[in-house]
Amino acid sequence: MPKWLSDAIFYEIYPQSFYDTNADGIGDLQGIIRKLDYVKKLGCNALWLNPCFDSPFNDAGYDVRDYMKIAPRYGTNEDMRRLLSEAHERGIRVILDLVPGHTAITHEWFVRSMQRDPEFAGRYIWSETPWERFENIPGIMGSISGICQRGSCAVNFYSTQPSLNYGFVNPDPEKPWQIDVDSEDAIATRVAMVDIMRFWLDMGCDGFRVDMAFSLVKNDKDHVYTKKLWQEIRAMYDKEYPEAVLISEWGNPRSALAAGFHMDFLLHFGGSKYNSLFRDDPFFSKDGRNDLSEFIEDYTGMLRDVQALKVDSAETSSSELADGLICFPSGNHDMHRIARQLDAQELRLAFAFLLTMPGAPFIYYGDEIGMRYLENMPSVEGGYERTGSRSPMQWDKTLNAGFSSGKTDDLYIPLDSAPERPDALTQMNDKDSLWHEVKKLNELRLSHKALQNASPIEFLSHGDKRKNSPLAYRRGVGKGSVVVALNPSHDTASIELKNAAKMRVLYSFGESSRLESDKITVPSGSCVFLVQV
Repeated sequence: MPKWLSDAIFYEIYPQSFYDTNADGIGDLQGIIRKLDYVKKLGCNALWLNPCFDSPFNDAGYDVRDYMKIAPRYGTNEDMRRLLSEAHERGIRVILDLVPGHTAITHEWFVRSMQRDPEFAGRYIWSETPWERFENIPGIMGSISGICQRGSCAVNFYSTQPSLNYGFVNPDPEKPWQIDVDSEDAIATRVAMVDIMRFWLDMGCDGFRVDMAFSLVKNDKDHVYTKKLWQEIRAMYDKEYPEAVLISEWGNPRSALAAGFHMDFLLHFGGSKYNSLFRDDPFFSKDGRNDLSEFIEDYTGMLRDVQALKVDSAETSSSELADGLICFPSGNHDMHRIARQLDAQELRLAFAFLLTMPGAPFIYYGDEIGMRYLENMPSVEGGYERTGSRSPMQWDKTLNAGFSSGKTDDLYIPLDSAPERPDALTQMNDKDSLWHEVKKLNELRLSHKALQNASPIEFLSHGDKRKNSPLAYRRGVGKGSVVVALNPSHDTASIELKNAAKMRVLYSFGESSRLESDKITVPSGSCVFLVQV
């Protein structure tokens, strides 16, 4: 695992909504460059940029027209080169969003494939009849037909996103459009995608977050061949770009890390209990009724399974997690914002959890100031209900919240119109704000190895609100280890903790906790971190 991942704290930027420097209402790369000092001041040392490549933007850039060209609305390839350089000068790593499963219908590959160009005819999954619907084929979500003289083309997601052809497991000989995973066309697709990765890695990018990483090989019920494909790419990484990272959108760390990814997210899909933290009857709401016993059982089971996948056991000490991280995001461009169901105090406790858990934490732009989910927004670029989480960053109280000097009607997505909307400048000037709390937590994480990404975790209590027990866990082992206790409930909560009174308070929020010889009592809506001395 690249060494820099050991203390990486990521900040996710949705480029079109971050900062607009040319008054066209759309964020751009120059805007990200200008705000790098903001990211560093917050305490984040890595960026994930949502898709920046040339696109017709039917799906907000997840429909790529040219993988090796920055979308003109964001700038140029030279702007990206400068962004990477400026970020690195500040000690900030940058990962880009790769979409390997599909392209736009305007991509040159697809245009030439429609024309039966021999080099690209098999780059996508074509039947020779327009009536083929590719039904009940794992990994295919529909079809495109009637747009050219060829038949139907399988799609990976929206109907404007034709599926790239990585082959089929056990292809049906009666369906000639099902080609083998080791066929010439399937291999050509893999080679083309690796060439794209090398292009940006050679420019200085630090790796990729891979969209729908599980979706490549079709009919691959247990993702056996898709995993093998990514393992081959990981081997290339380890040989040619050992400091670059692969992060998957898989939502299943057991599969993703076995496939060779350095990291996978817990997400709103994939079967984990992640949603019980911040969204579905959330634990971190005072009114949430759930404890975290199911989440902890599920999460610790994943940790055990991942630990068994150690890639470099000689370099991974017994006091560290395996060569693969299970990561927690505050949210992302596909989820309702965390502030939709949590108030200001609850948000602080949620971040205290997020920034003390193993794995690299991800902060979605604006979550650090409590930006709100905007209800009932008109869909923009395929966002649908997700559009309410993609509104412009709120920088200050000037025109358009400081996002753009253009006309308000020209903004990519409308702003939060509430007079009390939060903004970064106001919170940066308020020592008691959520922004400062997040900054403080980031600083603690960076300065204490026990709180960093590969340090182990032991749960001491799962936060049973009916029994008035806090959520409590220990990070690290022995001297220097840190006990985290969080209580989002209405009532005071206690837990037995040997020699609690002899431990040093590292951080606290809310009313002071009471430390006794073998017990810790945490008031409602508060938390405390204790370090073993």
